[in-house]
Amino acid sequence: MTDSELDLDLEDSDEEESDLGGFEMPTGFDPSAAMGRAGAARAEAPVQFEQAEDQVDLNLVMDVPVTMQVVLGSATMTVANILKLGRGAVVKLDTKVGDPVDVVVNGRIVARGEIVVIDKEEQRFGITLTDVAKPGSKLQARKSRAA
Repeated sequence: MTDSELDLDLEDSDEEESDLGGFEMPTGFDPSAAMGRAGAARAEAPVQFEQAEDQVDLNLVMDVPVTMQVVLGSATMTVANILKLGRGAVVKLDTKVGDPVDVVVNGRIVARGEIVVIDKEEQRFGITLTDVAKPGSKLQARKSRAA
């Protein structure tokens, strides 16, 4: 509805006033002017944003440190059982030997792999990646096997 149509609607006969229960516009009130200001606000051009470049310079983030963790498994326990834990206690995890483990970077699973022994003398472990998330996608968390 245009402003001129609004003017016409408001200038119709006294029958409309009776339909409004005897309501009369206050003297000096111009509803078309009030509607025109609201209409003008709606007619403003939408906000334009600059388009992002297709190519991102990855060199900007190559030196940003991230935290990488390999999650061997998890366990569900009551607080009472946690408080009973002490030196030498063994906690049964939901992962079996040979099951894939999650590789987590800054809280997000980015890969899965298998634990390997790297150096027997120094007793160091490593991980062989078996599944790596594609850019823009993520791997689902393993279903808990603890029951």
